[in-house]
Amino acid sequence: MNKAELVSAIAEKSELNKKQAEDAVKAFVEVVTEELKNGGKVQLVGFGTFETSERAAREGRNPSTGEKMTIAASTAPKFKPGQALKDAVNK
Repeated sequence: MNKAELVSAIAEKSELNKKQAEDAVKAFVEVVTEELKNGGKVQLVGFGTFETSERAAREGRNPSTGEKMTIAASTAPKFKPGQALKDAVNK
């Protein structure tokens, strides 16, 4: 499912028009992104948690040349599904 299909599905389920549903999806993405940028987390009980994890600097290899290179430390977003979502998917 891509973004347009998600917007259509939300519009249908919530009885919003597509413009309102698209605005809601955009707002959700912006709020989650901003919270993660600020080091916080977004927890939706029953659905899951959006949070960040720190990746340490490490040494890797350039796949083309095989030469060693340093991969910089970074912060990665991650999603941990809630138990209700896991149960719904595995039903």
